[in-house]
Amino acid sequence: MSAHDRSRIGRLRGMLGSGPAKGDARSLGPGDGSGQAHLLLRDYERSGQGWFWSTDSEGRIVYISESIADKLGKKREELAGQPFPSLFDLASSEGDQVERPLPLIFSAHKTFSELQVRAATEEGELWWAISGRPQLDSNANFLGFLGNGKDITTLRLSQKDASRLALFDSLTGLSNRFQMDKRLGAILTAYKAAKRNCALMMVDLDRFKQVNDTLGHQSGDELLKQVAQRLGKIVPDNCEIGRIGGDEFQIILPDIEDRGRLGDIAKKLIDIVSQPYSIDGSRCVIGASVGIAIAPFDGIEAEELVRSADLALYASKGGGRGQFRFYSSDLHDQAERRRQIEEDLRDALAKDQIFIAYQPLVETLTNKVVGLEALLRWKHPELGVVPPAVFIPIAEESNLIGALGDWVLRTACADAARLPGNVRVAVNVSTMQFANSAFASLVTQALAASELLPSRLELELTESIFLADDQSTSDMFAALKMLGVRLSLDDFGTGYSSLSYLKNAPFDKIKIDKSFITGVTEPGNRNVAIIKAIVSLAEALDMDTVAEGIEAHDELKMMRALNVKQIQGYIYADPVSFEQVIEAMASGDWVIEPDGPSKYRADRRTVLRLIGLIHEDHRYEVMMRNISRTGCMLEGLIEVPPGTKFVADFGEGQLAVAVVRRSMGAMFGLEFELPLVDDGAGGLCTRNRVSPYLLASAGMPLAALPQGQYPLVGPGAMGGGAGGGFSMPKFAQVNDIARKALKDEG
Repeated sequence: MSAHDRSRIGRLRGMLGSGPAKGDARSLGPGDGSGQAHLLLRDYERSGQGWFWSTDSEGRIVYISESIADKLGKKREELAGQPFPSLFDLASSEGDQVERPLPLIFSAHKTFSELQVRAATEEGELWWAISGRPQLDSNANFLGFLGNGKDITTLRLSQKDASRLALFDSLTGLSNRFQMDKRLGAILTAYKAAKRNCALMMVDLDRFKQVNDTLGHQSGDELLKQVAQRLGKIVPDNCEIGRIGGDEFQIILPDIEDRGRLGDIAKKLIDIVSQPYSIDGSRCVIGASVGIAIAPFDGIEAEELVRSADLALYASKGGGRGQFRFYSSDLHDQAERRRQIEEDLRDALAKDQIFIAYQPLVETLTNKVVGLEALLRWKHPELGVVPPAVFIPIAEESNLIGALGDWVLRTACADAARLPGNVRVAVNVSTMQFANSAFASLVTQALAASELLPSRLELELTESIFLADDQSTSDMFAALKMLGVRLSLDDFGTGYSSLSYLKNAPFDKIKIDKSFITGVTEPGNRNVAIIKAIVSLAEALDMDTVAEGIEAHDELKMMRALNVKQIQGYIYADPVSFEQVIEAMASGDWVIEPDGPSKYRADRRTVLRLIGLIHEDHRYEVMMRNISRTGCMLEGLIEVPPGTKFVADFGEGQLAVAVVRRSMGAMFGLEFELPLVDDGAGGLCTRNRVSPYLLASAGMPLAALPQGQYPLVGPGAMGGGAGGGFSMPKFAQVNDIARKALKDEG
């Protein structure tokens, strides 16, 4: 045994409590058990329970156990002379931090214990707890370190797994609610100091419960995994996605406040989530609704922003699902109104507030009415006529759609039986109605009670009935066709239509959705090719085609050229009462001459509301008559010259720089410098808003944007004063026009 080894063993024995405490280099003979100690230490090293190391005064390795060298993929000879700290990774990994910098400890010549270090090897990540103490000679000169280590990889990995379970969703691997709350809070705190923006999206899956109920929870879990993967593909890289419970997801989008961009992301998200899924050989279709809030506009603190995004999500689901909504302050009122609508809807049938309006389906070439679509209407005693887009989703969520659907079916059949000729009546069937195993019996009872020929009843179904390709769907189709009723596929092309629908389901008609009609006459519009393909497919399968939403003569001409069989739209008729239908058909066939604008024009929405208009250092209140993405028509200022620049204030921090393009009396048209964007609710909004940080710098407290308009920043945007009124107004304002218009509307 060499003198070096004898010295090493002596010091190791000291560490184990059987020798001198430090610096002992005396020879050990056989009589004092040094051979036995050597064997014991060697067996201890080889057992893998621990290992030993020592360095010289410069921190270079003098000795290291062979077992640790093997794990590092090296030989002991290769490690000799290397700085001991160089064996380990001193940077952090996935949130792991080295407790103290090892080189600093070495340079201080201090004792350390159970310091956790990491090394990346071919076998993977390894962790050790190392201890060491300085060795001194009799003159207190530093000789080096002597130490030991033990493998704690299993412990570290179990700790990491436990930490991951606490922060991440075990099913999808996404951040969980706790982690997302923590991240959002940290981001908003930092961004408030830096005056930066952050958007938050809340995503809720539509019809997910039906997948769980139909295919089972295991299939539901698999579906959630696939949804998570799709979200990861569409969301920008610097954003964070979390599953916060059930079928609800949350997305943090740092440094994005452009509502045009956020709307595009939301549309793509809804688009990709709505594509069909394959789950254990079954095909299913779901959808998604999205609510969007943006800090600091809609909330400064995390809790406030989440509440705003939740309210926007609630509004998007209430608007018909498969949509997105931006938060706005009036959503609080809408939520309360929706709750009231649900309560009142429960009594609407019993109180005879529900009625049916009929919209004609007209033969394209002859203008002859060949069918009527039964459209549910509700005349509320206080709110007036409530749009179906508002109360139908509420009826579906509150399980009222079954009773309403049955009533429409029975009433429409009874009405159709009173009409002369062979005019058909079309009735919309909800997914919940179709899934009812007794639905075919309900149809049979309605036909028997009204004595209507089955061939005169047309049931309009949407693609959501194909949520799961199960036998019950096929059985229901067979039962309905055995009755002799006709089946129509509504909104074709909007739900990722599969040709297998048309191959396997016995449809008699395809209704082309209005989204394919819009802009069809514009040069280069690709919808022409899509409609042509749908018509060709329908003809090959011996099905009729209907174009919905036709309003202008050039659109009608295009549909005729494309050989669409039937037309439904305002160019022929609005929905009318049954009494009007009886009157129109009293003399026989009902022929309607088309009546509408000669050409389709870009979507310009009629509105009637007051807005602010800022010019230099003055603010005016004017009436907005209509609006499009590129401009609006206003009334309330006398003889405004074309070329005049204004800032239009739509409220809630929405300012749009615009120029007058035409003017006549008190009416004038503005063209926006930047086009407006879709607000997700069928309206328009500005891409950007006045930042609360800017308002705070002008003296207002830092808070989410309140409802209303902002005279402080408006004039400044045009280079004028801060709203103090430093010059005479340039234009005469006609206040009574706006007031009278609102009064007449009311």
